[in-house]
Amino acid sequence: MSAQFASTLEVGTSLKNHTGSWRTERPVYVDRLPPCNNACPAGENTQGWLYQAEEGNYRAAWEEIMENNPFPAIMGRACYHPCESSCNRASLDSAVNIHAVERFLGDRAIEMKWSAKTPASKSGKRVLVVGAGPSGLSAAYHLARFGHDVTIVEAGPAIGGMMRFGIPAYRLPRNVIDAEVKRILDLGVKVRLNEKVEDIPAMMGSEGFDACFVAIGAHLAKRVNIPAPDAGRILDAIGLLRDLESEVPTAPQIGRRVIVYGGGNTALDVARSVKRLGQEAIIVYRRTREKMPAHDFEVQEALEEGVQFHWLRTVTHMTGESITVEKMALDKDGYPQPTGEFETIEGDALVLAVGQNVDTHVLDSIPGVEHDKDGVVKVNPSMMTGHPGVFAGGDMVPSERTITVAIGHGKKAARNIDAYLRGTEYVPSPKHALATAERLNTWYYSDADKQVQPMLDDLRRRNTFDEVVGGLDESNALFEARRCMSCGNCFECDNCFGVCPDNAVIKLGPGNRFQFNYDYCKGCGVCAAECPCGAIEMVAEEI
Repeated sequence: MSAQFASTLEVGTSLKNHTGSWRTERPVYVDRLPPCNNACPAGENTQGWLYQAEEGNYRAAWEEIMENNPFPAIMGRACYHPCESSCNRASLDSAVNIHAVERFLGDRAIEMKWSAKTPASKSGKRVLVVGAGPSGLSAAYHLARFGHDVTIVEAGPAIGGMMRFGIPAYRLPRNVIDAEVKRILDLGVKVRLNEKVEDIPAMMGSEGFDACFVAIGAHLAKRVNIPAPDAGRILDAIGLLRDLESEVPTAPQIGRRVIVYGGGNTALDVARSVKRLGQEAIIVYRRTREKMPAHDFEVQEALEEGVQFHWLRTVTHMTGESITVEKMALDKDGYPQPTGEFETIEGDALVLAVGQNVDTHVLDSIPGVEHDKDGVVKVNPSMMTGHPGVFAGGDMVPSERTITVAIGHGKKAARNIDAYLRGTEYVPSPKHALATAERLNTWYYSDADKQVQPMLDDLRRRNTFDEVVGGLDESNALFEARRCMSCGNCFECDNCFGVCPDNAVIKLGPGNRFQFNYDYCKGCGVCAAECPCGAIEMVAEEI
């Protein structure tokens, strides 16, 4: 640092509270919360890792993701990316393809065999995790990095939970799950499969666990009362998807024509899987396409693959190889109402995809544990149940049931369990104000179309479980990362430095941003007006 630069900096710093009669407002640098970060259920610093990615620092970008989420390659495929729905770039052209860049980083980490950071020391504490799904694995990852010994006990035959048994391989290849799970196990996390926990306090006492996180997924199918002489022809969606989870998927006894009752993503997963087994698939849903809870892009992909849809229909009964449905009509408020008109659809099997419940009986007998009216477990803000040391998350607690939410629960629970074990309290950092689109100067950003991911040809998709959506390569992943507008946070573009008519902006060096010398600043506000990302705010002078 030159003597002149240091002198200027010292003057600007020492007189930062100086006011002058010529100025009614002064500019201040601020940090705002990017909407992508705010919308991420896993709590990723999305803007932070996009910044590293656009600089070509892929390892640093991946490590930034791994601070909050151990599954970037999985989430780049299976997350429904609410970050993109909130992206301010959509007001200019289209949202940044965030999940595609995350997938690129996750796949690169697998290819390069990058490892997660190990803890500096061991705490000597032991934590039991019940359930090897996304929430339990996330908690185990973070707890291991805190230095605790973690054992996961899983009732099923494999690790992954709904990532493995609820999402078909054409959406989430199993080698990707295996690679990201292995990275967690490499931290020393132990897993015991095919073991069902019956008494948590007893196991904690006999095996010396200091805390427990319960994260059992929603594997129990909800039932609806549909009269059928042959009940064996009525299957549940999760059970069918679980049956398909094998090294070489083979068709269970579902017949030639399968009717799927439901309108969510699970219904689509079943129907698209059935098509890949060479069967006909028909989805029956009581509302319209616009009201389906399934994501529209999945509906479109299913249509491309030959899945048929019967909207505004509800199943009334099944007889032999025919299913009777009643036509529905929308009332003035847009809700479906029965019409009394019926029709018959030929079908060999009826698959119910009307939602799932969680088996919470393992917590029922634990003193202090309470349940909500819909059966899920009550937890406090630290995700601890009413029994000290027993925490719960994922599908077991009131929340949206997605993999990303479950991963976020695992992280939050781990932070609170770590504090509990150390006799402290975890206090999250306060959030900045949201960086909204109107604060941006989008004229500084040239139009740049979102990079489109390649897709498997729809004819090939009908008879293979190969992955449907491909990934970005390095060139278009880098381009996509650079579409980020750094909403609300200075990225050192030098605009304020260049436009200031009073030479009142001091450059502090790469990575250190800028500072105002208020001795020179007249409060004209040009810097704030010209800041591309809305990171300068004009505040009233204190007279």
